[in-house]
Amino acid sequence: MTSPQLLPIASSRDALRLTGAVLGRRRAAMLAAAAAFAVNGAAGLVAPWMLGRIVDAVDGGGTPRDVVVPALWILAAAVVVAAATTLSIGLLARGAEPALAELREQALDRAVGLDAARLEAAGSGDLLSRVGDDVRLIAESITEVVPLMVNSVVAIAFTAAGLFVIDWRLGLAGLGAVPFYVLGLRWYLPRSGPSYRREREANGQRAEDLLTGVHGSRTLRAFGLARAHQERVAESSWRSAQISIDVFALLTRFTARGNRAELIGLLLILVTGFVLVRDDAVSVGAVTAAALLFHRLFNPIGAVLFLFDEVQSAGASLTRLAGLALLPAPVPPHGAQPPTDTGLSVRALSHAYVGDHLAVSDVDLDVAPGERVAVVGASGAGKTTLGAAVAGLLDPTGGDVLVGGVPLRRVAPSGRSVVALVSQDVHVFAGSLRDNLTLGAPDAGDAELDLALTSVGARGWVELLPDGLDTRVGDGATTVTPAQAQQLALARVLLLDPRVLVLDEATAEAGSAGARDLDRAAAVVTAGRTTLTIAHRLTQARDANRIVVMDHGRIVEIGTHDELVAAGATYAALWAAWSTDRAPVRRRAAAMRGSDIGGVRCPAWTTSQTSLRCRDDRMSGD
Repeated sequence: MTSPQLLPIASSRDALRLTGAVLGRRRAAMLAAAAAFAVNGAAGLVAPWMLGRIVDAVDGGGTPRDVVVPALWILAAAVVVAAATTLSIGLLARGAEPALAELREQALDRAVGLDAARLEAAGSGDLLSRVGDDVRLIAESITEVVPLMVNSVVAIAFTAAGLFVIDWRLGLAGLGAVPFYVLGLRWYLPRSGPSYRREREANGQRAEDLLTGVHGSRTLRAFGLARAHQERVAESSWRSAQISIDVFALLTRFTARGNRAELIGLLLILVTGFVLVRDDAVSVGAVTAAALLFHRLFNPIGAVLFLFDEVQSAGASLTRLAGLALLPAPVPPHGAQPPTDTGLSVRALSHAYVGDHLAVSDVDLDVAPGERVAVVGASGAGKTTLGAAVAGLLDPTGGDVLVGGVPLRRVAPSGRSVVALVSQDVHVFAGSLRDNLTLGAPDAGDAELDLALTSVGARGWVELLPDGLDTRVGDGATTVTPAQAQQLALARVLLLDPRVLVLDEATAEAGSAGARDLDRAAAVVTAGRTTLTIAHRLTQARDANRIVVMDHGRIVEIGTHDELVAAGATYAALWAAWSTDRAPVRRRAAAMRGSDIGGVRCPAWTTSQTSLRCRDDRMSGD
């Protein structure tokens, strides 16, 4: 297997510039949060300072009032700290969460605009880990890491200033620990940054391997590759876990360096305080306050050092998300024109996925407005590649696709979609049924939705849902069958009303209980519409206006079903093979006409490729 070509990762400078831009649009909330953090930091100095005064009062034989007043100041400061902490976190979330949402939407917008081949080369795991795991890590940082980091930095700054206010010599003693903290950071940062980037990339590869295994499990088992892919998943999972273990070991050694700096700083203050008290330069209470202030720094400094772990991880995630968001926005086509009609033309189309191996080669095809054309051929003939190029899902390496005489890439945007694709693997989005239908027609009313559902034969089962159109479907909600999902996709086409429709195995559920419903729905949707059907079942092709036969990436025959069968060439051989495979099933159907199944007499039987189906509505089994 080839290594994925990962999507771009932004530099730290570009990521910070983008973050600053989106946060700048929430300036008021961010400034208010900064003010609340400052109040919190200043209020935190009150307790050590007042405790020093209490020590001096006790040591000097002060009055009870000399103890009670400082205690009340400590109590009031605690209330202020609680209020400022709550306010600062709330204001930070109010500004940063919408900024993150904007950043994520911009990243998704750029990802959706990417060429499908580019996304496929990168792998779905890379994209999903960015808009999933990376966004989650950044969001957790906003609500947990950033408030603690800012509070800690503010506390360090105010406490350092407080030490110098008490006595400049005690302040210098406290600063003696700084070089040891710096040495720890200089050792840690160059090692941790690359480790976190490798960890995020390894997590993306692990997600890609897991998704491939889940989605392609049948294919992997069919070709005997299941065990090999399991080993690949295990290898990528262990690689991710090993990097995480190495990062944790790195963090443990970094923590030990931080503890050493704390010990050195506190010893310097105590020794300096002892000398100053002995010389009557400062009071015992002042040294007590200084020691308490420095001790108060243990948690903030430890938090800052420890949070470098989280900041590095969140920073790696931010650069990955920003790498998507900073991709160039789609540029409107130069010289865009509206199509003159709904006709489809393919000119000298060629496409190679790898090297010089052409999946389609020099394909020319004209589809008249309203004509239905089916494309057939053996597996690997280039049918799906042709359909993807017509649908605009891939940029062909050669040739062009035109709609109404205008190249697809230069069609002027309008209220009507140019090309729509319905494939076998349709997606039901988490949300209401109404949301799923109005994706392409946001202004569609209930009457239009009802008409579309009725046209594709879905109104009956929709009316049985608990909340009708407002029923929640998708993950964690009401489940719809594959056939029903196809009906929803076809109903969306009616609402979207594209100029050209591409169907790629869109009625692949033809062996299921909804086969006839899907065929009827497809007939309604394609009636009078320019349609290119990638037909994997020849019964789909038989009813088309024309049939295009492909072989090894080229068009070898064009004609109607009867014309091609009479020609006795490639299509005739395909049809003969199809008919031969189905003959035993048809003979069985004829023999069973009028027979009983489950106590119900079946008046007639129809056939799919490998199964029988009763044409009586009372029967539902194969």
